[in-house]
Amino acid sequence: MAQSCIIGSGAGLPERVVGNDFFSYLVENADEWISSRTGIRERRFAAPDESTADLAVRAAVAALTDAGMKSDEIDCIVLGTSTPDMSLPATACMVQKEIGAINAFAFDLNSVCGSFVFALDTADSFIRSGKARTALVIGADTYSKILNFEDKTTAPLFGDGAAAVVLKAGDDPEQGILQSYIRTDGNGWPLIQVPSSGSRKPVTAETIAAKENTFYMAGKPVYVFAVSAIPELIEIICKKAGIVPSNLDWLIPHQANLRIIDSVAKKHNIPKEKFLVNLQKYGNTSAASVALALDEYRRNGTIKPGQLVLVMGFGGGLSWGGLLIRF
Repeated sequence: MAQSCIIGSGAGLPERVVGNDFFSYLVENADEWISSRTGIRERRFAAPDESTADLAVRAAVAALTDAGMKSDEIDCIVLGTSTPDMSLPATACMVQKEIGAINAFAFDLNSVCGSFVFALDTADSFIRSGKARTALVIGADTYSKILNFEDKTTAPLFGDGAAAVVLKAGDDPEQGILQSYIRTDGNGWPLIQVPSSGSRKPVTAETIAAKENTFYMAGKPVYVFAVSAIPELIEIICKKAGIVPSNLDWLIPHQANLRIIDSVAKKHNIPKEKFLVNLQKYGNTSAASVALALDEYRRNGTIKPGQLVLVMGFGGGLSWGGLLIRF
């Protein structure tokens, strides 16, 4: 059975940097208030004419360049996003056109902030089954397009971005994606939603006036979910791999809130230094979150060949999952 190995990565970020002071209209001492509660110092916002596909294309091109591959060598494109360019067609098809991946099949996957992890697991399954030899996996979101900028509990948390990895089939059973675990609990779907955005409650003038076409999150229940789901995830994947958490060289969690990461580190007695974090620069970029951190720390040499890295995502649905990767 083939192993999926990461042979390239890349990022696509908007140019506009938005510091915490931008939200001074919502709360006094915005920088201190936001950073002390989340660890976030700034984030990126897409331009008015810049879409999720635009950022995804940049990330895809960067990842292909890093991998030394041409776009027509890609068999499969899986784009994780909850802010597609349109409700249809799939944003992945737009990316396919722009990069010239003429031999690939392409589709979107939505597990909200867990989308990249779910997309990575899906692409790995195609490679393991022999249905693909190469895959381009992208996490991309533009949450600035759906935020309620009058809601101080959510608006300061999110930023826009995209990142991608190129997977290629390998034959070394000790390298690449070694284990994965993904789960959902549909009982929690009301906790993270855009109420008026589809067939359940179509967008109307009335729902727009009520801001029901913007992002909603029940912060406290989601926090409780995250601090319990992530430790369980670490234990299960490590057990499946026959290792203990201390064997991990690095952990890349969804970049949502530094308090969540601190809680998980304490619960597992894992040094905080093993958690690779860049949320202070980008905020919560949803589907791009894990992929952006993976790309940054892979490119700057922090993640070295032979090291074990656990990537973990969680989000709406409720959904959560992780993959153990040997680089």
